Amino acid sequence: MEALEAMMEVPESNPRGIPSATFLVDIEKELEGRDTDELLKKLQENYQNYKLLEQKLMQQKVALKSKLPDIERTLEVVRHLQEKHNASETVTTKFELADSVFAKAEIKDTNIVCLWLGANVMLEYSYDEAVELLEKNKANAEYSQTTLQEDLMFLRDQITITEVTIARIYNHDVRKRKG
Repeated sequence: MEALEAMMEVPESNPRGIPSATFLVDIEKELEGRDTDELLKKLQENYQNYKLLEQKLMQQKVALKSKLPDIERTLEVVRHLQEKHNASETVTTKFELADSVFAKAEIKDTNIVCLWLGANVMLEYSYDEAVELLEKNKANAEYSQTTLQEDLMFLRDQITITEVTIARIYNHDVRKRKG
């Protein structure tokens, strides 16, 4: 049993801790004298864990994909307000009071903007602070998007390796039992 566990240990992982799958090059040599069913069970568990992680990362990717345009639009609006403030101009806008009910408003030179931070929290920022925060949030979201894509690509490779290894072990076991 210890030999089986040693064979299944995977020392490598990606930078965010997703373990690498084990690919057995010489199935016949690796399985000699070992319990094939136990190994297949362990590989199936690993496969299920990879699939669950893939699903979780896909959900994060979808959430992040919708979040990034919101950050960019908010940043654009704050920059527009900042430009009007620097030019000492009044901003005229329309805002929604209720469904299909809009009001017209003039925004005087305030140098203050309120941003929703989430969880029903809104904070007041100066234009410079808001731009700085939004640019930082945008950079973090773009970095997260890149790392999620890298993780998904790495994970797909590990799923494929695991599927191939399971199939090879299963086929080897069938040939062994026939012969």
